Amino acid sequence: MDDHDISVSAAGNSSDISEQVKIRREKLINLQNEGKDPFRITKYNVSHHSAQIKTEFDLLENQTVSVAGRLMSKRVMGKASFCNIRDLQGNIQSYVSRDSIGEDAYSDFKKMDIGDIVGITGFVFKTKTGEVSVHAEKVVLLSKSLQVLPEKFHGLTNTDMRYRQRYIDLIMNDDVKQTFLLRSKIISSIRRYLDDQGFIEVETPMLVSNAGGAAARPFTTHYNALDEDVKLRISLELYLKRLIVGGLERVYEIGRVFRNEGLDTRHNPEFTLMELYQAYTDYHGMMDLTENLYRFVAKEVLGTTTITYNGIDMDLGKPFVRMTMVEAVKKYSGVDFDKIQTLEEARAVAKEHGVEFEPRHGKGDILSLFFETYAEDNLIQPTFITDHPVEISPLTKRKPDNPEYVERFEFFMNGWEMANAYSELNDPIDQRERFLAQEALLAQGDEEANTTDEDFLYALELGMPPTGGIGFGIDRMIMLFTDSAAIRDVLLFPTMKPLD
Repeated sequence: MDDHDISVSAAGNSSDISEQVKIRREKLINLQNEGKDPFRITKYNVSHHSAQIKTEFDLLENQTVSVAGRLMSKRVMGKASFCNIRDLQGNIQSYVSRDSIGEDAYSDFKKMDIGDIVGITGFVFKTKTGEVSVHAEKVVLLSKSLQVLPEKFHGLTNTDMRYRQRYIDLIMNDDVKQTFLLRSKIISSIRRYLDDQGFIEVETPMLVSNAGGAAARPFTTHYNALDEDVKLRISLELYLKRLIVGGLERVYEIGRVFRNEGLDTRHNPEFTLMELYQAYTDYHGMMDLTENLYRFVAKEVLGTTTITYNGIDMDLGKPFVRMTMVEAVKKYSGVDFDKIQTLEEARAVAKEHGVEFEPRHGKGDILSLFFETYAEDNLIQPTFITDHPVEISPLTKRKPDNPEYVERFEFFMNGWEMANAYSELNDPIDQRERFLAQEALLAQGDEEANTTDEDFLYALELGMPPTGGIGFGIDRMIMLFTDSAAIRDVLLFPTMKPLD
């Protein structure tokens, strides 16, 4: 490879790469023998980043700045060179000449490799072509790259390796970096909104003896100190409700939960969930909060209330659609469950419409299966689906005027469930009965059924005020806000199958 015109590329075969790695290690040994070991440098004072220099050029022209980043290209032209370094904000060009930094330093610069971390101090100017650059007066090697970066256009086509080696993905793909910077801004914006609404952020256990609060199969591990099998949490719900009992009227938590399920574009076994609970409100209050939260975050982070995902515009500025599950099923399948009175009738209409069910499924379960089959994919614009059957809502307060259904909603966008909310069940007697019903399902082979949590029941018996609660899928929200095709695109280190 010609050292006088280098850009981000790797040789075409492994033997060439191995030779380059060998040369880089030899360069490091030479630097160490000369007393120039870059790994002995402990700090470097960065005064500016690339985007800041470009946007504030009028103020910074001819001013001295110090930048640092990864060397991404280098073009040596005798006594002067151009190089490009990439930092957190992007790329910036630097002009490096022998007369400006000295003969020895320039000789060292010419030996630097693509991928090295360098610091450059110099004054800001524009080249004849109008590119904002830094005229180097000092160049420092801060860290030696001993591996060869992939070729810019062909070395990153393997998405599997991009996910496995996210650090390379971040180096090579600026749009990937921007996705994760935006993820951080979205989560910060959520916190800002909730804090301003009087919520407090809390932390609850991840290792639990009873993994309740959702219909999911937990991961199990063993706690040696207590010789006890414990589970990784599948939800945040039951501990946050304990805090409502304790008098913390508005609480939320953003954290990882773990569900022993498959991998696909919308599911990862560990993912980020936010749950919040507010005393003295109901699921209607949670709908208002959700609508306002989504609008706030979109406007603050994206500067608009219209989200475009996969070419489809979704308008958060308009009032969100609200319909019951029965209404949605009637609209999209033509079946009116208000007219279905018995389980036998529900089973018959399911068979007519090709909706598969199991012997353990009740009428409410079959309604839910109809919804999943016919309605869910049609819910593109922001939509609240309310009033779920009690059979699929073991922690939710019944509707006083129709006890077969509960005060619950799911929030949908792009055909995806984005949030799930309840008027929380605070009747300990009813809650115990529902736990027992879940235990029966567990005995019949439903691995996602809940088990009885006696400590939680004791907390309810002390008295929990009327409460609204909701769980948000943070990763799916970020997928929509960043127009990302898969959940792995918004998780820095997604779960991957073993290479072997």
